Amino acid sequence: MQMTTKAAILVAGGRGARMGSPISKQYLPIAGQPVLMRTLTVFYTLDPGIDLILVLPESDFTYWNELCEDYKFTVPHRLVAGGNSRFQSVRNGLKALHSGTELVAIHDGVRPFVAQDVIQESYEVAERHGSAVAVVALKDSIRKLTDTGKSFFEERQYFRLVQTPQTFQVGKIQKAFEVTELQQFTDDATVFENQGWQVTLISGNPENIKITTPEDLEYAEFLISRKQKA
Repeated sequence: MQMTTKAAILVAGGRGARMGSPISKQYLPIAGQPVLMRTLTVFYTLDPGIDLILVLPESDFTYWNELCEDYKFTVPHRLVAGGNSRFQSVRNGLKALHSGTELVAIHDGVRPFVAQDVIQESYEVAERHGSAVAVVALKDSIRKLTDTGKSFFEERQYFRLVQTPQTFQVGKIQKAFEVTELQQFTDDATVFENQGWQVTLISGNPENIKITTPEDLEYAEFLISRKQKA
């Protein structure tokens, strides 16, 4: 892995309407530090050589730089302007990759609790197989709804909850994002498999939540306090 040039694109273009806060969720502090800074730090601590690309709304650049100054945040990263959708934001991040980059992890900026061993495994598996998508098993029973209002039992063992990072060989994922955006592109894996390529799954970590609601913030505070006591 030492010879492989790696990058990570952290996507944080949302406005966080479900958070009910005037400040976008990615900038809200948890345990005294904004969410995005915690996410960037996880990748940097794993490997300071990873090229970190942070995709934000261009109108937020000044605010983000001010936050970095206020919190004395020095983890090196590059800012890239996001698009009107996640697909467009990721595509902008892919276009910003340095030539020679071989592997890229695409990660939700508001998932600060991703385990470092998950990130590491994602790079290793993607290097061998072309892709590596973090998933976790379901704990609850599930039912499938129909348009007529009926529901049917489904075997949960055949389903997985999809997380990030979703890591790829750069040549393949850049080619995948050359297509026109489609409604079914809910994540990067769906864009990748649109080319006819099989997605390789790896085990994620359950704590790797996507911070979206006030309840998520409360749980995030708990996770940090538990880690500090450990």
